[in-house]
Amino acid sequence: MQKITPFLWFDNQAEEAMKFYTSIFKNSKVGTISLYGEEGPGPKGTVMSGTFQLEGQEFMALNGGPIFTFSQAISFFVNCETQEEVDELWEKLSEGGEIQQCGWLKDKYGISWQIIPSVLSELLNNKDAEKSQRVMSSMLKMKKIDIARLKQAYERG
Repeated sequence: MQKITPFLWFDNQAEEAMKFYTSIFKNSKVGTISLYGEEGPGPKGTVMSGTFQLEGQEFMALNGGPIFTFSQAISFFVNCETQEEVDELWEKLSEGGEIQQCGWLKDKYGISWQIIPSVLSELLNNKDAEKSQRVMSSMLKMKKIDIARLKQAYERG
């Protein structure tokens, strides 16, 4: 087991969410599932908690009831190598959720994701401050990040 594992508290959708996420990301799988017994906020025999992996990263999920909800204060940053990967993850994760600015979205469970092409960091951290600023200005106008538009903003000069 890895030393630090993200732990996600769901009302009652932990199993559904684990299956949803593992269907989207490659190198992913649902692990162990524990059921509620006589005690707990969930009915006996329903899913209490589970483990799953996304791209080799271990997660834990709990059906803990409606006491807590997710906020944008924590998000999952996904490095994407191609526009196709950005497009695919954006489409699947935003379905039933909420599209936001600058590559951020909230999925149907309320979890925030940043779907970011790795080239963005390269373009923003360029020694030429003008080029970096043009990339930043372009990105701030986007919802889903468009690599071609970022590169176009970088080259305009």
